[in-house]
Amino acid sequence: MLFAVGALAGCSHGATAATAQASAAAVSANNPGSSSDGATVYLTNCSSCHGADGRGTAGMDPPLAHDATVTGDPRRVIEIVENGSHVHGDMPAWKGQIPDDQIASVITYIRSAWGNRARGITMAEVRSER
Repeated sequence: MLFAVGALAGCSHGATAATAQASAAAVSANNPGSSSDGATVYLTNCSSCHGADGRGTAGMDPPLAHDATVTGDPRRVIEIVENGSHVHGDMPAWKGQIPDDQIASVITYIRSAWGNRARGITMAEVRSER
C-alpha cells in the first residue's frame, strides 16, 4: 500500500486535548515503548488521523499497522513524511515543520509499533533523502 503513510504526519481533523490524552493512554497501554520520542511525536502529530492504535480512519486516513509501505523501504516512508501526500486524506509535508531528529523518531516508532517489525532509521538517513 503505497498510500499508507500518506496521512502519517498530521491531517486536517485536529484533535482536542481530551482526544490527545485518550490517545496517549491507549498508545501507552498497547505499546510498552510509548514513552519514546517517536511515540510523543506520533501522538502530537499523527494519532488524530491514524489513531492511537495505528489503524487509521476508515475511508479517510490509511492504517499504519501491518502496512507494507511502513515496514518496507525506509526511503519511501521518509519521502512521504517529509513531502506529504494527497493520495488518501490530506497529509501535510513535515520537512521544515518538525526537526529531522523527530522525523527519524516518528518513523522509527511507526515501523516498530502495533506489530510492525522493521528496523529504525537514523537522522542521517532522513537528511540523505533531501
